[in-house]
Amino acid sequence: VQLQASGGGSVQAGGSLLLSCAASGRTFSSYVMGWFRQAPGKEREFVAAINRSGGSTYYADSVKGRFTISRDNAKNSVYLQMNGLKPEDTAVYFCGADSRLATAQQMATMSKLNYGLEYWGKGTQVTVSS
Repeated sequence: VQLQASGGGSVQAGGSLLLSCAASGRTFSSYVMGWFRQAPGKEREFVAAINRSGGSTYYADSVKGRFTISRDNAKNSVYLQMNGLKPEDTAVYFCGADSRLATAQQMATMSKLNYGLEYWGKGTQVTVSS
């Protein structure tokens, strides 16, 4: 699976962005999908994940209520709608995929254990100015 993230940009605080991640291959629905981010000088951190069907999601506390993850299996794509952006959301955002995980919450849990996701896409820069 190849993943390509897009949609990043520069916005002012309080603004919105929609990130997209397009996946190649015909087995997209077999993967739990997630978004992660890495700010300068910091480790990559979990942001949000969605299960295979799209019926279950999980968020980091820092983005809960502001960000929404969704997927369209017919379009082999996963999205991250980001509202109420804050300067601390500034980071490079990555999408990831893993067929070995069972739930969105599991992706969040495993990310804390330095678990290596099966596939990563190249990141897209999000910059939020105050």
